[in-house]
Amino acid sequence: MKNVILVFSLILGCLTFSNAQSSLNDYKYIIVPNKYDFLKEADKFQLNSLTKFLFNKNGFISLLEDENYPEDLVNNSCLSLKVDVEKLNSLLKTKLVIVLKNCKNNIVFTSEIGETREKEYRKAYNLALRDAFKSIETINYSYKPSKNIASQVSKPSAESNQEIEKLKEEIKSLKEKESSKVEVATKVEDKKVEIEDKVEEIVETVAPKQEFKTVKVSNVLYAQEIDNGFQVVDSTPKVVMILLSTPKQDAFIVKGRDAIVYKEDGFWYLSENNGGTTTTNTLNIKF
Repeated sequence: MKNVILVFSLILGCLTFSNAQSSLNDYKYIIVPNKYDFLKEADKFQLNSLTKFLFNKNGFISLLEDENYPEDLVNNSCLSLKVDVEKLNSLLKTKLVIVLKNCKNNIVFTSEIGETREKEYRKAYNLALRDAFKSIETINYSYKPSKNIASQVSKPSAESNQEIEKLKEEIKSLKEKESSKVEVATKVEDKKVEIEDKVEEIVETVAPKQEFKTVKVSNVLYAQEIDNGFQVVDSTPKVVMILLSTPKQDAFIVKGRDAIVYKEDGFWYLSENNGGTTTTNTLNIKF
């Protein structure tokens, strides 16, 4: 009976190992956060940097969440797995577990518990993380493209498509009106007509009053993948806005607001209509 149980355990272990290896091999990138929830500072004790280093050491392509992403990852975030390191409650030991989640926030892999009796925090977290990585080392990761992963990209709804087109047309119309303003002012200057007190009235007949300005934003925002788009958070982290995906690359609808976020000439912009007044602001956002 003991022999039967032993054989069964070995078979089960082999199947689990095989499934874990196959599952991880489907993903090309590993995204490492700048901060773990159980620590108060970003990269405290260099734990996040160590996570990136250990994944790279084991054949993965790992990136910190605020790094510039490769083009294929920008176009399809489902090619990556997001890392989370969780601390387990324990009185005498430091225990850490590595969790990998896909773009749908589903858990794909959970490591064995890494633990140590070391009391000094820096050494303890370092040793426990390395111990947890032993279960990843045994997988012998090797990326193999998966058609199933490519098909996981969210598709925007018909309602979202209509709204983004409407907002894009509004921006186009606004730019045309601003151009007309400039043209009128230029003609007045060239002719040197003594009608400066009427220039404002002439401009207003070309386009209604509106505000169109670009303001540089120094605070960095971070886009986190969710179903059908992204949630944008600040460094607090606090959710600033929800972006809904559209058929157009680098263009999103802001949920609950008459606004869109789009990329133009290498910069991200937020264009919002506030009841007749449209403003366009530059965003410092990391995807």
